[in-house]
Amino acid sequence: MKRCTTLAVGVCLFIMAVGAAHAQQRGYVGIDVGVTSDTFDSLPTANGVGVGVDGQIAVLKSNPKKDTPNIVVGGEILLPGDTQNHAKEYAVFGGPEFPFHNFTFGFHAQIRKIYLPPSTVDNQIFVRDKMELLEIPIVVRYVFGPAKRAFVQAEGAPEFSPRFRSNGSLVSLPNPDFDHAYFVRGTAGYNFGKWYAKATYENRYFKFVENAGNPSNLYNWKTNFVYGGVGLVF
Repeated sequence: MKRCTTLAVGVCLFIMAVGAAHAQQRGYVGIDVGVTSDTFDSLPTANGVGVGVDGQIAVLKSNPKKDTPNIVVGGEILLPGDTQNHAKEYAVFGGPEFPFHNFTFGFHAQIRKIYLPPSTVDNQIFVRDKMELLEIPIVVRYVFGPAKRAFVQAEGAPEFSPRFRSNGSLVSLPNPDFDHAYFVRGTAGYNFGKWYAKATYENRYFKFVENAGNPSNLYNWKTNFVYGGVGLVF
């Protein structure tokens, strides 16, 4: 956990440093705290607390005269308080965002790594492999109210087939066969000028074919994360 915390601080410092180097660009860095629930097929749902760190900067600003988009890069970290029942996640992303009046439309191509927790079934510990994902979620943001300080944002996408990596299991199993998956996220918040506050709900779902690589459907996973937080705008 100490290593994860150090990594989170490092990501924050990196994003802030890049933001300072692009003083005329817009970006943010923030921290969130909330509650997560994870269900693996028919196993009991586990509930716990989690912490998130995320940030984004525009490395290239849009030019309204040429209809060019903002080019943004960023990253996020999700760390549960209990890694024996909940997954931890790391992601980096980049992509275009097209402003249009009060709306912004874009997509964030991202690489995400998910460390799935182990499970105990019939007094045996099942160690799940970690997943590496390529995601291309569509992002839609709307600003409104006085000085357009209030905002709502929606993003989501179907998932592609994950790539599996060993998570330290002593028994090697075939990889599960992918069926389908998706994730959606909704955010509402308010920009106070130098800082912002927001609330977010996220749902992620994975389904795999039941076979030797997915015994008793133990890779089938549904997670919900509800959190709120604050951050700096620069």
